[in-house]
Amino acid sequence: MRVLFWGTPDFATPALRALLGEGFDVVGVVTQPDRPVGRSRSTVHASPVKCIAVEESIPVVQPERPRGDAFLDELTQLAPDLSVVVAYGHILPNAVIDLAPRGTVNIHASLLPALRGAAPIQAAIREGLTETGVTIMRMVPALDAGPIILQSRTPILEDEAYGELSLRLSELGALTLIEALSLMELGGAVERAQDEGSATYAPKIDRSMTWVDWSLPAMSVSRAIRAFDPKPGALTTFRGMEMKVFGAKLAPRTMTMAAGEIVDIDASGMSVACGDGAVKLAAVQPAGKRRLSPNDWARGRGVAVGDRFDRAPETG
Repeated sequence: MRVLFWGTPDFATPALRALLGEGFDVVGVVTQPDRPVGRSRSTVHASPVKCIAVEESIPVVQPERPRGDAFLDELTQLAPDLSVVVAYGHILPNAVIDLAPRGTVNIHASLLPALRGAAPIQAAIREGLTETGVTIMRMVPALDAGPIILQSRTPILEDEAYGELSLRLSELGALTLIEALSLMELGGAVERAQDEGSATYAPKIDRSMTWVDWSLPAMSVSRAIRAFDPKPGALTTFRGMEMKVFGAKLAPRTMTMAAGEIVDIDASGMSVACGDGAVKLAAVQPAGKRRLSPNDWARGRGVAVGDRFDRAPETG
């Protein structure tokens, strides 16, 4: 089977490596253009998917937007039988979805129809789900609404952060993709329509979603922080300055303190009071600085028990 692969970030790389390892003929890779990085924006980095394609001498296509006659002609010349999309980063038009004779399939990091949209992994953690998984589906113009080809389930581990769960789901997605394509080649794939009445949505993460509300119960605060760990990081303020916090776990709260107040600081982290209970933070990152252990940060800034993280800025 001649496969045209679409993907950009690290999440997509296990699937591309699995296709190559299983002997699929990857005739081309479509990924986003190289982007400048760093404060000076003087260094340009290729996507992780492009790096693999270059290593494997696979043709690479990098449009700013996946549309236009010239772009379609370039893909047509690659003569794919099937397109596989994994976190490419753009919505594909109908002409692209239908370009390959066997259509386009996608790896989505949830058990569809739950958590359609751009950020299903973060949403699963924030919502306190105990199980998630991956779905191999046939792409259609509607958002993540195509027929399901195959699904795999996995528990969400206690205190698991976004980065950890994303890595596990990327590997699970690669394995499930290979199984789904094998079924398709053997004629054994049975596609089933999604239940539209059960659909939920996980919108793209924006800055306003990442602010910590310390007045919430500790369980909710912990989930919110873990959902954005390591990127983009959960935001709070301290002495009027922005900072990010990471590695939240539930912690005992032995005294009455206001939400956001620091309960204790030691070598294992820093406990912060919530609406009820407390969370222990493993790391903090002041704006413009590197990530620090709470102990190091507290010594450098004169932070003590009873100091308080400020409320998030008012929105709206």
